Amino acid sequence: MAKKFNIPCRMCISCRQRDIQSNLIRLQCENSQLSLFKGSGRSFYICKICQQDQKKVLKALMRQCKSGDKDRFYNTLKEIITDDRKS
Repeated sequence: MAKKFNIPCRMCISCRQRDIQSNLIRLQCENSQLSLFKGSGRSFYICKICQQDQKKVLKALMRQCKSGDKDRFYNTLKEIITDDRKS
């Protein structure tokens, strides 16, 4: 009998599509501040396709973080994405 491998799948908060966890970026909101997941607390995932769609991802981030500061969220997200690509 063949072995089954458990590959963790997670859902993007923006488009609600499921994907392999390694294809998503994991973020968290602490005190209405967006940041990469630090290992504790609640977190959420955004897929690479939604990272490019500003309007769609901002709506999801504001809903998730319960805040209305669009510009700050988008600028922080762009910084996180560019830092993640450099690593």
